[in-house]
Parts: sequence; C-alpha cells; structure tokens
Amino acid sequence: MDIIKQNAKKGLVTVKIKTMDDLWYLSQVIEPEDIVRGKTIRKIKLGKEGERAQKVAKKHVFISIKAEKLEFHKYSDILRVSGIIIEGPEDVQKGSYHTFNIEENSVITVIKEHWLKFQLDRLKEAKEQRKEDILICVFDREEADFGLLKKQGYKLLSHLKGDVSKKVEGVNVKNTFYSDIIRKIEEYDKRYKIRHILLASPAFWKEELMKTAKNEELKKKIVLATCSNTGSSGVNEVLKRDEIRNILKKERIAKEMGLVEELFKEISKDNLAAYGLKEVKGAVNAGAVTKLLVTDSLIQKSRQENRFSEIEELMKLTEQMKAEIFIISGDNEAGKKLEGLGGIGAVLRFKLNY
Repeated sequence: MDIIKQNAKKGLVTVKIKTMDDLWYLSQVIEPEDIVRGKTIRKIKLGKEGERAQKVAKKHVFISIKAEKLEFHKYSDILRVSGIIIEGPEDVQKGSYHTFNIEENSVITVIKEHWLKFQLDRLKEAKEQRKEDILICVFDREEADFGLLKKQGYKLLSHLKGDVSKKVEGVNVKNTFYSDIIRKIEEYDKRYKIRHILLASPAFWKEELMKTAKNEELKKKIVLATCSNTGSSGVNEVLKRDEIRNILKKERIAKEMGLVEELFKEISKDNLAAYGLKEVKGAVNAGAVTKLLVTDSLIQKSRQENRFSEIEELMKLTEQMKAEIFIISGDNEAGKKLEGLGGIGAVLRFKLNY
C-alpha cells in the first residue's frame, strides 16, 4: 500500500492499493460514518428529466460517500464500500446510494472525525510490508499439500497423491513422487516469486526429498521442519514450529498466533486474562488491559448488527490507557480460537476478581 497523502488536522488519508492484502488492511480501517472519496463508475441519465428517450450511460466520476456498509471476504479481489453520496458533479444526485468497488491500483481517500492509533498502525503496517509470500509444503510418502502464506492467513494451493514406496518395473515410485513434489515447488516458486519454502514431513522423508532436489538456488530457500499430518492440520502445525519462527516472525499470522497463545496461557493459569465482551469491558473500565485482541469477524458482525459503537468505545478507552490493540484475522487458526471466546479477549496488567 502507498500512503499518498495524510493530513492529521483534516482527518484525511489517501492511499493506493498495491496488493490484495491491502484490501484486508483497509477493511479494518473504514467504518460507518467515515467519508470515502475517489474515482468511480456511475450510471448517469442523459437528457432532460421525464423525457421518454432519456438514455443511461456509464461515466467516470469523482464522488464522496458517507459509508454505511462494508463487504470483504477472504478470497475476494474487491472491497465494497456502500453509502449515501454527499459530494459529486452536478449530474450525480446527492442523497442517492453508491458502492465503491475498491481493488488493486485503486486510489481512495478516507476521512474520519478521529483516527485511532491502531487504525493508523494498520495502514503503516500495510505500507511497510514486504512481498514475502512463503510456500509451505507438508508431505509424507503418500500425499503432499501446498499452501501459500498471506498476511491474512494461508491458502491451500493443491494436493498431490503418490504411491507407497515400492518397486514397479525397476522404477522407484517413491523417488518419482519426490520428483513430482520438487517440480510442483519449482512451479510455485516461479509463479509467486517465493522468498522462503517451508518443507515439512514426519520422520526422515524431508531429508530424503532434499536428495532429489538438484536446483541449488531453490534449495537455498528451503527450511526443513517436522509435522505429523498433511493437509490444513499439517500447515497449522508447521506454523507453530520453533525452527521456522525466525522466518515467520514478521508475518502477521505468526504474530497473531503468539498473541492468542499468550492469552490462552494466562487463561489456563486463571491469572492475567479476560475474555468475552462483558469481562473485557469490565477490565477496560478498570484500567487493567495491556493488550486487547479483537477478531475482524466480530467487528464485521457488530457492524452488520449496528452495535459496533460498543466495541469502538472499548478500543478508544484502551488507547487512552496506552494499551495495545490487535485485530486478529478470523480466517486463521488463531482467530478461530479467539472466536471460541466470543471474538474478544485481553491480557491484563493486574488480576481482577469477577
């Protein structure tokens, strides 16, 4: 994401979307009542009002809307922001509804009465992020799964099925399967410009596969790890391994897992933790919160149910006490665990009696 303009006095930030991940970051920033401004396509009626021959044409216009509804899904290429038009050219009716379809290369301005620190931090994080897509391959002697790590989680790319190692007409099927895995890794490496490859398997299969790899440049990108499963459970297992923490430490998903694990650790000790809206609200009002964790799923749901103001107020109070706020993606394992606690939790400075 490029931050083109930022005016603190006017509460104005203009950004350019560079990647699909930027849409996720922006979806955490735009709220109902915000002013969203940009260039868009609008159907315009041509001719005088009431004429039978009146035509409708699509036209590029520059308008501002007061945001009411926001839609973004995990695998979507578009962030949709809908609201009432408050500013535009003469041939665009004020008070009518419009939807901005924000996508890659879109330039958009967001105006707020008050920007929260965590919102500006999200934009800064999006601006500073490097395109460090990581390829994950989890496999055993029969199956292999490939996943692409993204800022908002990971996406399973494909699944390979092989045969149990045996000799067939003098051909070692195991080595053939390993060659298939290497070819698939090389394909994804070229397609996604991969920086790191996490290769994980039970037992010694990963070391055996490495003997098959001949591409020295590819081998430099590979980090070996251990897992007990393939599929999504294997990918989640690999993301927690100590030997790859140094690669994942800058990736949001690893950070989120660490935060949620910290919360669960405090809960298990019955110590410095609060979870669920009621408990967290009490902890915030008591000035006890040091880290507030909220899932993007809870934020989205609360907006749809017109009760986001309650969560927004908690965030404002949290910032006033110099505590940190973290938005956790509900699409990864960390977010799903937090969803099980009501989508909100807090690590505390001191223990409270509920």
